[in-house]
Amino acid sequence: MIIAVDGTAASGKGTLAKRLAEYFNLAYLDTGALYRGVALRLLRRSEDADTSPDLAASEAQLLTLDDLNDPDLRLESTSAMASKVAGIPAVRQALLTYQQDFAKTPPHDKAGSIVDGRDIGTVVLPDADIKFFCDADIEIRADRRYQELISRGESAKYADIKAGLAARDDRDMRRPIAPLKPAQDAIMINTGLMSIDQMVKQAITYIV
Repeated sequence: MIIAVDGTAASGKGTLAKRLAEYFNLAYLDTGALYRGVALRLLRRSEDADTSPDLAASEAQLLTLDDLNDPDLRLESTSAMASKVAGIPAVRQALLTYQQDFAKTPPHDKAGSIVDGRDIGTVVLPDADIKFFCDADIEIRADRRYQELISRGESAKYADIKAGLAARDDRDMRRPIAPLKPAQDAIMINTGLMSIDQMVKQAITYIV
């Protein structure tokens, strides 16, 4: 079984995917971490990082498991750069095979996989058995991200976070390669109207 979970930033798609992976004992891949890993490698080369296609693609090919476990992946600066990196076709191509191989040959002898991102159901795994698309009002998503940052002891301003999410939504939806949009056969989940447990319970009803 292959499940694709797409959605906007801070919509809860990662939380949903992880909970479903635990419930059904599936291998889980957060593809956003791949792009954040590339972004972080670029940022560590220079604070005013170069996002030229060749350099970004080169960093994508050098990505390691250690990169994907770096706590700095969750910094707002990394997320902002990841959105820019994700719009580079050469980077997407460099990471595409990895994502597809993971889904079709899950590690640890798992019976299936669940992959979350922004183009999983439309580009990476268009033949996934089940596709979900998560979204919520931007005010709700901004508050979630704000609370997350504050809980980690980071300084944050709600207005800045909301503006950043709006800009990211715009970039993700307008990019010419693999824009953010629901697959035609995706199940839509408005995560702003329910708790995490309610969201997971609703998704499970579509799978079993």
